[in-house]
Amino acid sequence: MKVQKRIHLRGIGVLLGFCLLVNNSYSQTPDVFRFEYMLMPRNSDEAKLSRIKLVANVPIKIGKNDNIIFGGEYNRMAFDLRRNEPYNDVVTRTFHVADLNMAYILQYNQDWRFVGVLTPRLSSTLTNDIGEGDVSLNATVGAIRDMPDLEKPTRLVLGLAYNSTVAVRVPLPVVYFEKRFHPNWAYVVGAPKSGMKYFINDRHMLQTEFILDGYYVNLQNAVISSDSGVASSISTSVALFTFGYQYAVANNIFFYGYAGHTLFQAGVLRDDDRNNIFTLNDEPSFYFRAGFRIGI
Repeated sequence: MKVQKRIHLRGIGVLLGFCLLVNNSYSQTPDVFRFEYMLMPRNSDEAKLSRIKLVANVPIKIGKNDNIIFGGEYNRMAFDLRRNEPYNDVVTRTFHVADLNMAYILQYNQDWRFVGVLTPRLSSTLTNDIGEGDVSLNATVGAIRDMPDLEKPTRLVLGLAYNSTVAVRVPLPVVYFEKRFHPNWAYVVGAPKSGMKYFINDRHMLQTEFILDGYYVNLQNAVISSDSGVASSISTSVALFTFGYQYAVANNIFFYGYAGHTLFQAGVLRDDDRNNIFTLNDEPSFYFRAGFRIGI
């Protein structure tokens, strides 16, 4: 019974993590606790991005089978642009993205659960007092089907995520399908993440990932672009491939490290209507991240 409950919560973790990815933060999967450092070194556009992530989530049992999850995530990002641009003093600074995650998990039957997630978000340079443009509200609904007792266990996650900060404000799909097709191998197909997993043994795992990712931050002090008007926000969209290693210290306690390269990157300044008015960074970058996590 404990194993079955843990598998259900891992599926919930996938949906929560992907709703954060679709809502433009560098999130992967929610955990009881996570500390992570990420670096995209300086590239040919003279741009560098680093990030420190701190995550905490608390699952609480409601009734016989349902659960709620309360949690939070904080990302501190430092964007450094060395090109000689008139707004370098504004974009070369620390950005802050903080989420409060509230999820309700309803068990429909033995295989299926339904999930609703509400995510108030603060994303800002925090150079002034918090204003209207710094806060947004995102939401995700979805369903999880876990079938761990099959000869080749599977997990399916389907959902829709709404992000109030993107230019086209329509729900975006969340799709995740994982299958353990061999005792040592599993594949993941989905959006915004796909990949392969190789389990060396119970403690050591290798993994490849293809990830669609990004972030959005409100600029409290407007930046005047050299040719296109006034920018009120900065955002980045990234497609990247990584290869990594994870070591299980104990049950659900891990150290991990990943390295990779971007396949596509677009860091831009946007105006109040979310229009792209200036490109800050569209050149490829290396990508590294490492951390410690305690899984749900």
